[in-house]
Amino acid sequence: MNEKHFVHLMALVCEPVRAKVLWKLLDGRAYTATELAHWVDVSPTSMSNHLLKLRKGGVLKVVRSGRYRYYSFANSQVAYAVESLANLVPAGVDEKQNSNGATTGVTYCRSCYDHLAGYVGVAITEAIVKRGFLKPSGKDFLVSAKGWEWLALIGIDKSYFLNSRRPLARQCLDWSERRPHLAGHLGAALLEKGRKNQWFKPVKFSRELIVTSKGRQELYTLLELDFQ
Repeated sequence: MNEKHFVHLMALVCEPVRAKVLWKLLDGRAYTATELAHWVDVSPTSMSNHLLKLRKGGVLKVVRSGRYRYYSFANSQVAYAVESLANLVPAGVDEKQNSNGATTGVTYCRSCYDHLAGYVGVAITEAIVKRGFLKPSGKDFLVSAKGWEWLALIGIDKSYFLNSRRPLARQCLDWSERRPHLAGHLGAALLEKGRKNQWFKPVKFSRELIVTSKGRQELYTLLELDFQ
């Protein structure tokens, strides 16, 4: 990539309407042009033009299902890039706090594309690292032998990842905590397992996740984490 390509890419993703679309897609879902137009508050024609530019730029992909066309990130790297750009926002901006000063809302627990983020996501990642299940290595994490044993105990088997082309375990810098949380294929598997186990409950029309009473109990048992 040369300077010209970089400038074109930044102009493509940093236009306000398109930036709002990318932020919305961080919830990991696919949306129609009509849904995105309604959310951003622009005309369907205007949204179609924006989506076409993002598709041509390799940022988004579209999948047909019957008469509908659903738009989502072209790949996980786009989601990581969008989340990384959010780290340029000054710390503390728009953070929600309760009466005791504790962080709440999306800064406390949220989905970041298809993995767990916020205070809870970072705390779980750090607890896993502290126990030697993961080891930081450059931009990634390496899974130790006892890490695979621990993952098997919660129903995540090593064989699941053998034929995957996706990076196994990535360090994704969390924009609210300014520390890395677990991304990559393993991060996605861990969030999916948490959802199936009913550790987390989604908040409608938001990326926010609520840690359930079952989740608090089981995460304490597994990692000695005390989420309130």
